[in-house]
Amino acid sequence: MQAAVSRPRRTMAVVLLDAAGGVPAGLRRALTGRGGGSRVLGWSVLAVVGMVLATALVASVVLRAPDRLTPLVRLPAPPPGVVGVPDRGEPRVGSASPPAPAPADVLQPPAAPDGPPAAPEPDPASPSGPPVAGPPSATATATPLRAEFTIESRTLFGYRAAVTISNPGSNPTVGWTLVVTLPRESSEVSAVTGARVTRSGASWTFVPDETTERVVGAGSVQVTFRVSGSVTNAPPTGCAVDGTACAGLAD
Repeated sequence: MQAAVSRPRRTMAVVLLDAAGGVPAGLRRALTGRGGGSRVLGWSVLAVVGMVLATALVASVVLRAPDRLTPLVRLPAPPPGVVGVPDRGEPRVGSASPPAPAPADVLQPPAAPDGPPAAPEPDPASPSGPPVAGPPSATATATPLRAEFTIESRTLFGYRAAVTISNPGSNPTVGWTLVVTLPRESSEVSAVTGARVTRSGASWTFVPDETTERVVGAGSVQVTFRVSGSVTNAPPTGCAVDGTACAGLAD
């Protein structure tokens, strides 16, 4: 009994070559047929067979030499120790350590003020301006006033008199007192101008009103009044302004 002869295993390339070898005979039978329909069918079969052959050729090349294909371009691997950081458009230094912080002892310049410095508040105890001079003292530098008595006109039972009060100094004098003493208590004083009068027996005291209160330096004011009740028209027995006797009583 004869032993069975083992045949070698057919590879894919051998199978494709056998199929390609039988293609010409099939094409000859298809093309030699009669009729227009047979010719069209033959060309269609020819196109299909061409596509099959091209596919078989590519498959055989890939299967027989897969390592000979050109490998795809690969990016180089990053060096060890470098951590991948997404690119944000800023230059990166190839180091895994973060940048060192700025030293804390760096002195920063002081910030400029937003506006001009505020003016210092004035001290309420100190004067804000030059001292204001007060009014001149009338009592310290005033010169004593002078008075002169005159009889302006006479009547049957009396007369009209005038007392002129003058200031011989250069500073004004404010306020004065005139005292006139008549020979009898029965005598009356009336029609007074430039003063207000009060009586005490035979003495009549005159004080200035608003028009004669102030006597300017080298100036004068006048008081007039009427004396009645004396038959002989005798003049006053006494007259003084601020204690200074009046002139003119001898008339």
